[in-house]
Amino acid sequence: MAQAETNLDQLTVNTIRTLCMDAVQKANSGHPGAPMGLAPSAYVLFKRFLKHNPKNPAWIDRDRFVLSGGHASSLLYSLLYLFGYGLELDDLKNFRQWKSRTPGHPEYGDTPGVETTTGPLGQGIANAVGMAIAERHLAARFNMEETELINHHTYVMCGDGDLMEGVALESISLAGHLGLGKLILLYDDNSITIEGKTDIAFTEDVGAKFKSQNWHVVTVEDGNDLDEIQKAIQAGKDAVARPTLVQIKTHIAYGSPSKQDSSDAHGSPLGEEEIKLVKLFYGVPEDKSFYVPEEVLENCRKALNYGEGFERTWQEIFDEYKIEYPEQTAEFVDAISGFLTQGWDAKIPQFNPEDGPVATRAASGQVLNAIAENLPTLMGGSADLAPSNKTYLNCSTDFQNQARDGRNIRFGVREHAMGGIMSGMYLHSGIRPFGGTFLVFADYMRPAIRVATLMNLPLIYVFTHDSVAVGEDGPTHQPVEHLASLRAIPGLTVVRPADANETAFAWKKALETLDSPTALILSRQKLPTLDVSQRDGEFQYGAYTVKAISDPEMILIATGSEVHICVEAAQILEETHNIKAAVVSMPSWELFEKAPAAYRERILPSGVTKRIAVEAGISMGWEKYTGTEGTIIGINKFGASAPGSTVLHAYGFSPENIVKNALDLLK
Repeated sequence: MAQAETNLDQLTVNTIRTLCMDAVQKANSGHPGAPMGLAPSAYVLFKRFLKHNPKNPAWIDRDRFVLSGGHASSLLYSLLYLFGYGLELDDLKNFRQWKSRTPGHPEYGDTPGVETTTGPLGQGIANAVGMAIAERHLAARFNMEETELINHHTYVMCGDGDLMEGVALESISLAGHLGLGKLILLYDDNSITIEGKTDIAFTEDVGAKFKSQNWHVVTVEDGNDLDEIQKAIQAGKDAVARPTLVQIKTHIAYGSPSKQDSSDAHGSPLGEEEIKLVKLFYGVPEDKSFYVPEEVLENCRKALNYGEGFERTWQEIFDEYKIEYPEQTAEFVDAISGFLTQGWDAKIPQFNPEDGPVATRAASGQVLNAIAENLPTLMGGSADLAPSNKTYLNCSTDFQNQARDGRNIRFGVREHAMGGIMSGMYLHSGIRPFGGTFLVFADYMRPAIRVATLMNLPLIYVFTHDSVAVGEDGPTHQPVEHLASLRAIPGLTVVRPADANETAFAWKKALETLDSPTALILSRQKLPTLDVSQRDGEFQYGAYTVKAISDPEMILIATGSEVHICVEAAQILEETHNIKAAVVSMPSWELFEKAPAAYRERILPSGVTKRIAVEAGISMGWEKYTGTEGTIIGINKFGASAPGSTVLHAYGFSPENIVKNALDLLK
């Protein structure tokens, strides 16, 4: 390599470092140490490897880059600015400020070039695994023998903290099993966390761990050696049968006289005087903030030209593909655009009361399979519970190492990874993911659900075994607080259907929703199919009257299996006590809150103040609908091991107890 080029490369690396230091210092907040150590690796990746087009960050065949250690966001923003993604120097100066395009952690949708929201450690690795799965699946679906529409890599950069998180181990285990050879993980091995040296809590052999998970491992002993970093990344690209870990020995806050290799540099600014000393060490003007030499900007902005060349070459391939494979082209455009294929819902079944009771989990499985036949982008699985969750797609095979076209993912007992992987699959585009487990285990994947909701991703979570009706497995497997917990996540739509037809409506609504995830809450036990001949209202609004009555004296409100108990109770009240009670099924609070005010008033007339809410979960939140003159039949303690019907009855979920509460309310 020519000396001039070497000097320019080093100047560019140091410019990235100083931009990061200056951004953190001006904000008086942030994490300068990791960006200073990682700048050489990030530069080599962006300059010498990344297939991308900064003018079109959404180009489908671009390489993906995920900064899993999102606290190092100033590094990513500096790269996006230098390489021409549309950020300005002022954006770096507004780092971590109100409404800036450079928030404290990378946020999907806020900044061009940010592929996913990261910050909660480990989840970015799961997202990257999902992106790599999507890449391989779409390649299997659409690539022809001599025409490749999809062929790119997923790079993820992480630190020690990421690898301590359980979600990371779950994800790397699955990635190794699947042999995701286009996934390359750059590990910032600086041996420092917030509390000090990593050896106070983390002494494992990381390389050996990855090798045991079927990963290819390459080590770079000097994280400042650009050529060695380049060789290592190339070795990862050459290892096509396995994902690769590039373990890079770095120095946090490299060049800082007092803070290099110290936890002091992790999460606080270096200070003005220290920054001057660091800049002196780097050989850049120590009295200039946000200094970017012209030759550095010119060096990086070459990406604008070669990026356009990457996409132009791909477009030429696609133009030929369109002529030769028109049917596949239409499917490809639908997939990448996120369109629901015409006729996708044509086979959704309708259920009749005379067909007998059916568990909503079983109805969900029937609906899912009916949709999957006409919606080829629908892809997912469960955390080792497909037979129970009813989430297996009968029209397809498993996605495995040698079968990339399969649409069933065996996530294994890895709920948190499943949630993060689902997000990555959708973020890649071309896939509409779903994933299932028992409702009680939503706790294991809650962090991924939260971040997916923050990103407005239309994922579908299938949570079965929805209450103490699980029965003999006991309180460890009986969800009580979980509905309230999920409803507390802003933007997540929670739907608990009362019967098979509500389940079908829920699936349809979830797939038609493109700006938020949906959690389907489904029963283990069989439930009757409602006779909706008296129904007033629409499912899409989140609540409707299943037993309508003129001038009701009270309203019984319920979700899921408890709707049927309320219908029975209303009949007893009418026939035995001459009390008129309407019954409202409210499968989704969130949808009901979005309904027009006039509709909400029609379903829950303000003049009817005697109300009972019935749900086999904690009562918190139902006060909004019962008001000061109503009451709630819920469960504010853990469950018990016994047959499900016994537990429900013992906890007050019986027509008789509802009637008793109604009579007490009307006294």
